[in-house]
Amino acid sequence: MIRIDFEKGNGLVPCIVQDYTTSQVLMLAYMNEESLQKTIDTKLATYWSRSRNELWVKGETSGHYQHVREILVDCDEDTILLKVDQDTAACHTGKYSCFYRNIDGEEVL
Repeated sequence: MIRIDFEKGNGLVPCIVQDYTTSQVLMLAYMNEESLQKTIDTKLATYWSRSRNELWVKGETSGHYQHVREILVDCDEDTILLKVDQDTAACHTGKYSCFYRNIDGEEVL
């Protein structure tokens, strides 16, 4: 198994989340070793909340779970890509993707 370099990011690495079927980018979050292991074990996306300073399972409160289908690692072994089946919405606003606006603030999705 590839060893993720959590030390480069002070214990956290960025995690890009992508729809398994459409390849649409859904969100960006952060993972530490514990959240990655929990994701591997449960097949539910689990992240590290920098604002709450705790683990969070995506969908635990909203019901919008991310069922992990594939975990990829970049060439430098310091970024994770999750390919998921998304339940309803990835964004806390209720949008399917967090990336629904262009640089001018106009909704594009």
